[in-house]
Amino acid sequence: MRSLKKTRRIQVIALAVVALALSAGLIGYGFRDGINFFRSPSQVAEAPPPPSEVFRIGGLVEEGSLVRGEGTSITFRVTDGGASIPAIYTGVLPDLFGEGEGMVGTGSFVDGVFVATEILARHDETYMPAEVVDALKEQGVYQGPES
Repeated sequence: MRSLKKTRRIQVIALAVVALALSAGLIGYGFRDGINFFRSPSQVAEAPPPPSEVFRIGGLVEEGSLVRGEGTSITFRVTDGGASIPAIYTGVLPDLFGEGEGMVGTGSFVDGVFVATEILARHDETYMPAEVVDALKEQGVYQGPES
């Protein structure tokens, strides 16, 4: 009787280890491209991603670059002071989106243009995502209040 209990316990422990290893592998596979919060325009200009890759880009909307087209189509440039990437977005923009403001966009880089599927803007007059602030400080163009 003791041998059967011991065998069952070993089977349960082995099954738990296999399940844990499988779940850790699936989590790692899911995060393989998603751990990076966003790329700065300098990183995109330096190493352009393939058109099939969906990623996030963050920076400032370049002054004088925002052009509203027909309907809901908008073109603008995203900059971090070191590089400037042209972008296009079709849809309704957040209310606080504007020139000189921080933004993070999700999309792909096709023929030298970032084609955004989603645009996020800061949520009040003083907030900017920490990752965007860090990228702008790295380029030496951050002019906001120190935190």
